[in-house]
Amino acid sequence: MGRCCEKRVHSTHQILYDCRMSTMNSPSLLTVLASGSAGNASLLEADHFGLLIDCGLRPQYLTERLAAAGRSWDHVHAVLLTHTHSDHWNRYTLAHLRRRNIPLIAHPHHHAAMTRCEEHEPLRRAQLTREFSDDQVITLTPQFTAQAVAVPHDSDPTFAFRFESRDPTTGLGWSLGFASDVGHPTAALLTAFLGVDALAIEYNHDVPLQKASRRPRFLIDRVLGAYGHLSNQQASELTAAIAQSSSASSASHSPSASGLMGLVQLHLSRECNHPELAQAAGREALRHHAPSAQLITASQHRVAPSLTLIARPRIPPTLPESFPPSSPVQPRLPGMDAEPHLA
Repeated sequence: MGRCCEKRVHSTHQILYDCRMSTMNSPSLLTVLASGSAGNASLLEADHFGLLIDCGLRPQYLTERLAAAGRSWDHVHAVLLTHTHSDHWNRYTLAHLRRRNIPLIAHPHHHAAMTRCEEHEPLRRAQLTREFSDDQVITLTPQFTAQAVAVPHDSDPTFAFRFESRDPTTGLGWSLGFASDVGHPTAALLTAFLGVDALAIEYNHDVPLQKASRRPRFLIDRVLGAYGHLSNQQASELTAAIAQSSSASSASHSPSASGLMGLVQLHLSRECNHPELAQAAGREALRHHAPSAQLITASQHRVAPSLTLIARPRIPPTLPESFPPSSPVQPRLPGMDAEPHLA
């Protein structure tokens, strides 16, 4: 069945794409194109709509990664920005978005920060800049939404997102929690991600490797601090709590909805983590409540396998019995916003 996505802009606070002839039979996919301190980008496809989450690579590299995933820029209908650290957007890619008339969806503070880049102004003049506010539900298509969730990180503001897709005819759908940069787990983030069917979250570093590294002291303190990045242990604890909520909800409401279907590990540090360490932490988090969940560890240098988001009966989330997040190792350091971004 063909598709026709018509852009409709009602205001800067609502982004609506009318995907006529759409059908939930087409697979919904999350494909991480690149993840790490050298550039981040992920393609989320749902309801015949392609959303690029962050655009931290140059356009020629994004073109190559899209091709490696069997996609092209024709599959990208909008870009959604999590925050303005330089590994999450690229000035040359902004110019490419203008050439292709692809909207850039970002918080007003993000757009304000990017005005220092001359490639942002043509997007604004072409009415291709869209805005979302804290905790807003962004309507991407009639069946595909994103809820912004503010998270602690030393680029203020930084957002995670809860994505939802639902067919109003059948009641089937899926939900995805996506958090690429988080200083420490918060109750607000856990609440926003309760009962999700899939999770993409950063497993940035191993604490002993971080402390033993030859990095400058300020950088070690930054990464370990309350506004830095999640360690494998912190991410594992958060994953386990979310998996527990998803498992409890599915068990009490529908045998066909079997809890968390997949975990995608994002933003692994090149120097202070190893995929094997992150994977061990992820498997431990899934062991009790989602042992059959697919585990994908994203890479900086190659496209990760796609996670298929399977439509299931929508059920209310259940609070986990307990969630003891790790205490931040180090409080935020004065003047930390001025430090270069590395992870």
